[in-house]
Amino acid sequence: MTVPLAARLRSATHELHRAVERAGLMPALLRGQLPLAGYVALLRNLQPIYAALEAGLLRHAAHPQLAPLPLAGLARAPALAADLVALHGPGWARELPLCAAAQAYVARLQQLADGQPALLAAHAYVRYLGDLNGGQLLARRVGLALHLAPGQGLAFYDFGSDEQAAAQARALRAGLDAIAPDEPAAQALVDEACSAFERHRELFEQLAPPVALH
Repeated sequence: MTVPLAARLRSATHELHRAVERAGLMPALLRGQLPLAGYVALLRNLQPIYAALEAGLLRHAAHPQLAPLPLAGLARAPALAADLVALHGPGWARELPLCAAAQAYVARLQQLADGQPALLAAHAYVRYLGDLNGGQLLARRVGLALHLAPGQGLAFYDFGSDEQAAAQARALRAGLDAIAPDEPAAQALVDEACSAFERHRELFEQLAPPVALH
């Protein structure tokens, strides 16, 4: 491969990434205008996605196409659960609905864990690099929009300082560059990452609040 995998993933998903940022509730989130109910619904639907991804990555941590990924400290499922308790209450899993797109995404991650674990790296790329690159700014916007006390309900975005998050992002890109042994493996990861962005677009559109009729 002439282009490192991380750069190839970024290039291949660039337009999809832009489309996802315009989908459903995302514009309001990025502007710091998403109300608490919408934000909690987003976290509730992301939590099982991370849980399925992280269970698969842990199960196959020794896989030669996953072992190079520096995943220590990146898991978000426990942080999301803590934020949901802080912002909604301990009954969040029972009381808040899971939309169809999230259920389908979880099923896909479980399918990969059972049969094609190497492709979980594509979902690690989509989720963790996005969290590391934009999480600090998003945490500040969410905290201001929802009038949260420092640290309250924002564990999801806590990767340490900006410098620590940047270092983790660089390490993850380097790990991605080490995992594709050949062109078919690289293309399979690119295709799966593109599919992951499409799944996120569907999720964010399903979570968009209904438009009021006047």
